[in-house]
Amino acid sequence: MIQVDARPDGFSFEPSSTALVVIDMQRDFIEPGGFGAALGNDVTPLKAIVPAVRRLLALARQQSLLVIHTRESHLPDLSDCPPAKQAHGLPGMRIGDQGPMGRILVHGEPGNQILEEVAPLAGEWVIDKPGKGMFYATGLHERLVARGISHLLFAGVTTEVCVQTSMREANDRGYRCLLVEEATESYFPEFKRSTLDMIIAQGGIVGRTARLSALEAALHEDAP
Repeated sequence: MIQVDARPDGFSFEPSSTALVVIDMQRDFIEPGGFGAALGNDVTPLKAIVPAVRRLLALARQQSLLVIHTRESHLPDLSDCPPAKQAHGLPGMRIGDQGPMGRILVHGEPGNQILEEVAPLAGEWVIDKPGKGMFYATGLHERLVARGISHLLFAGVTTEVCVQTSMREANDRGYRCLLVEEATESYFPEFKRSTLDMIIAQGGIVGRTARLSALEAALHEDAP
């Protein structure tokens, strides 16, 4: 059993029943000139977590953890996009519209691809999700149950939207969750701070958070 120094208290897991989930590290959200930047957001903080996500991926692969990548992504005909979601935003900047890197949040478009620096390797799972959370309309829960996964490590963007939503969905389904603090970010620093506080409130009501160095130390201590 791996014991990680976490907040508000320790997080324990067996690698064989644990998966790393990297949420929505997509070009449109993170790269200058993408959809996120076109909305007026400063993408610099999101780009800055790429090295930490790479370290975390390397650690998970070294330990033979299941690695899961998600993308917020819709079918080209938008049949999986609820009307209320499609109507959100200014005309010309809505899901399916032509954005700076192709059609916005549409599967297969250049901006919908995961950053090359943190791209999936062969055999890793890639989940295209039509919602903010990773369980809605994806069949992921059933796949995780079949694989015997009970614990989830989280990274990705943005902390307060797709990461937190996915963690809360996971919590409701009985998974034990840990968010790696340096490997997640928001366009709004105060939103990240508030989300971390919400996750660990009331004794870890949603899950735990930990520094990447604490996770690395715990796994290295367990190494033969």
